[in-house]
Amino acid sequence: MSVQPDIPTVTNDSMEDRLYTVKYDDPGESHLDVKVSDVCASSCDTNDCASVCPANVWRETEDGVPQIAYENCLECSSCRFACPYDNVVWEYPETGAGVTFKHG
Repeated sequence: MSVQPDIPTVTNDSMEDRLYTVKYDDPGESHLDVKVSDVCASSCDTNDCASVCPANVWRETEDGVPQIAYENCLECSSCRFACPYDNVVWEYPETGAGVTFKHG
């Protein structure tokens, strides 16, 4: 007879709760953009930049050009690597601004 070990119950914080622990020093202007808006509107139908973003920075719009809420950016650069058209402008925020992680 095989005995199954107890499986611990794990409760994770919500994404919103985890994002709340990230401090963001706003540099005043976006460090994110698209290179050519027409590429998003006419060529892209998968919105990979929006689907991979863990902080919901890139949001799909009806016209096909993503809306960018750069203040939420975790600076992971997933959007840059996910775009099959190499159409994402991604730079670190200037003057040392950007994210500071509470636990790391």
